[in-house]
Amino acid sequence: MRAPIRDLDQAEFDVVVIGAGVNGASTAEQLSAAGYRVLIVDKGDFATGASSRSSRLLHCGLRYLAPGRSILDFARHPSRLNVALRMARLAMQARSELVHSKAHRTQAIRLHFPIYRGGPYRNWQVDLAFRILGALGPGDVPLDYQRLSPDEAKSQPLIGGLRDFDQLQGVAAFREYQFHWPERIAIDAVMAAGTTGAVARNYTSARLASHQAGQGWSIELTDMLDQSAPVTVRGKCALVMAGVWIDDVLKAGKPAAGRKIFGTKGAHIVVKLPEACRGLGIATLNSLNEPFYCIPWNDLHYFGPTETEYTGDQDNVHVTEEEMAFLIREANRLLPGLRLTPADVQMTWAGVRPLTYDEAVPFGNRSRVVHDLGHDGLPDAFAMTAGPVMTHRSAGAEMTALVRSRLAPSQGQARPAATAAPAAGEHAERLSDLIFRRSGRGWAGPVPEEELACIAAEAGAMLGWDEPRIARETRSFEEEWARLYRPRLK
Repeated sequence: MRAPIRDLDQAEFDVVVIGAGVNGASTAEQLSAAGYRVLIVDKGDFATGASSRSSRLLHCGLRYLAPGRSILDFARHPSRLNVALRMARLAMQARSELVHSKAHRTQAIRLHFPIYRGGPYRNWQVDLAFRILGALGPGDVPLDYQRLSPDEAKSQPLIGGLRDFDQLQGVAAFREYQFHWPERIAIDAVMAAGTTGAVARNYTSARLASHQAGQGWSIELTDMLDQSAPVTVRGKCALVMAGVWIDDVLKAGKPAAGRKIFGTKGAHIVVKLPEACRGLGIATLNSLNEPFYCIPWNDLHYFGPTETEYTGDQDNVHVTEEEMAFLIREANRLLPGLRLTPADVQMTWAGVRPLTYDEAVPFGNRSRVVHDLGHDGLPDAFAMTAGPVMTHRSAGAEMTALVRSRLAPSQGQARPAATAAPAAGEHAERLSDLIFRRSGRGWAGPVPEEELACIAAEAGAMLGWDEPRIARETRSFEEEWARLYRPRLK
């Protein structure tokens, strides 16, 4: 049973983390292990924002080394090269750490990057980029890079169907990794934080109510699932890790707070390709010279993403008819033999990247930035923007080091409680929590009616739902699926 929110009234914490995506969850886990008394809350379920809508790639950082219009761009702007190398190094380090520490949550795939005559890159540039990546990484998780000739590529599954073979210079092939599903990484971190004493609540909104020097923040919490009165907790330090909702949280506490987020929308379509293509993918550029992927996903593949500014409802992000039509066109341009139609699309999904707002970067800065909110009139509060899923461990370490530089932990270094039993359903409160974020079943395609009924019955038995509650949860899941994931056909 969900603990009443009144149990937290007037509770005191060292750190309150607002936002339980993968970066917030990793931060809470590492802070709690370091001896801080931590509360982490999210207004929805854990990892329902950008973390759940990512590309799922634990990518090596190749895209960071793309110089722009010309390799001379890096020569003209050395600071851009420094940022690119830093982000690529973080990507390679994260790739190594997670493949070793979360082997059961990752899997290897084979990606291919086609290199065309007249395109933005040459064979030697791609070779150089992979040599740089190899030098930046620890070297213990190889890239297995090789460059295939057009003749070699033509005989291979998937890439043998690439467009314009007569213009192909070569195909860079390399080993990449992906998360089974990113939400699971966040749930693991939340549960691990709980074993070292952190308090975690989903479906709980937080408002920065007032600040007192030397005492920290009074934070108002509201349970989003019932009609109970809000309660107040205290936190010596507040970390706003709420992704695309960061600006909303800050302005609720300080209306004059400056803008921190630039949101870009990424849409995807999911299709079934021949069995020979399983485990094989393509990383390329679309007709707009934007990154475009064909990624294997269990026995399915997905194409995407799009790259457009998003200013709409952040709780209702879905693929539009126009976006689906664009993605189908780009998929058929990449692999003309597919001849995909809207009827081939099994599901869709879209998310909003919480990039860093920067007037000097018109479409959002992809560099991870930590903001000292004291400059916005919010002392003892910090926010992080543009933290990709793959570097969540280093994001947590960075935020923990920041807190440690300002605040000593109130407890000794914590060790996981060896006898702690996992919470039933791992804090799941809705059927969609179980289907998408606890099990990942929702990402395997549409859930047939009979299977959904079985899952709902098992969830009810585990979580103590009566028959009316099971029926309500089933309808709610079907409505969510139709709203966010069902293809919109013209």
